[in-house]
Amino acid sequence: MLTGKQKRFLRKEAHHLKPIFQIGKAGLHETMFKEINDVLEARELIKISVLQNAIEDPNEAGQVLAEKTEAEFVQVLGNVITLYKKSENNPNLQLPR
Repeated sequence: MLTGKQKRFLRKEAHHLKPIFQIGKAGLHETMFKEINDVLEARELIKISVLQNAIEDPNEAGQVLAEKTEAEFVQVLGNVITLYKKSENNPNLQLPR
């Protein structure tokens, strides 16, 4: 579980990032969970865009993605979800305590 200070730090770090996944009309599915999990292992912090034609609400989709990928839900800003998961192999981000 992330503290408020850690979430602020991650929001600052994610500010310049572009969304690398899109959730569209097809919605969430197992393949997407696996791909997002792989990318989280490589990058630790990612953004995901929820398109206007998506069935899912961005808040609900963010919670489901965090649960399925065992990541931390950082925030939803508009239609963009930010997720964080510490890399097991090569951690890049050092979270404040």
